[in-house]
Amino acid sequence: MIWQGRSKRKYTGKLYRKFRKKRKYELGREYIETLIGERKIKKIRVRGGGYKIRLFRDRYANVYLPSEKRVVRAEIKNVIENKAHIHYARRNVITKGAIIETSVGKAVVTNRPNQEGIINAVLVE
Repeated sequence: MIWQGRSKRKYTGKLYRKFRKKRKYELGREYIETLIGERKIKKIRVRGGGYKIRLFRDRYANVYLPSEKRVVRAEIKNVIENKAHIHYARRNVITKGAIIETSVGKAVVTNRPNQEGIINAVLVE
């Protein structure tokens, strides 16, 4: 669970009194790990009436090829490296900055798949 809000103690160590409950606009949601597999998404409404598309699993990524200046839809084989967490690579969790192995080669993920509902990557040469 993610902790949100102000500290429970002052710098002296004294406890703050709780003056109200949490508000709807202070809502936080659990992090969803994007994995490799058959595509599964969920649309959630956010504050302001917009939407975020939660991506649970996906098999394909949009990979940009800098040498050819075009984008191809490539199949994801596995996650090679993920700096977000040491165990994400072995569990095949895809986050922004993760290096993935695709059918066209190694690529680095450039967007946040958990919040955008798609995986965009750039080929690493």
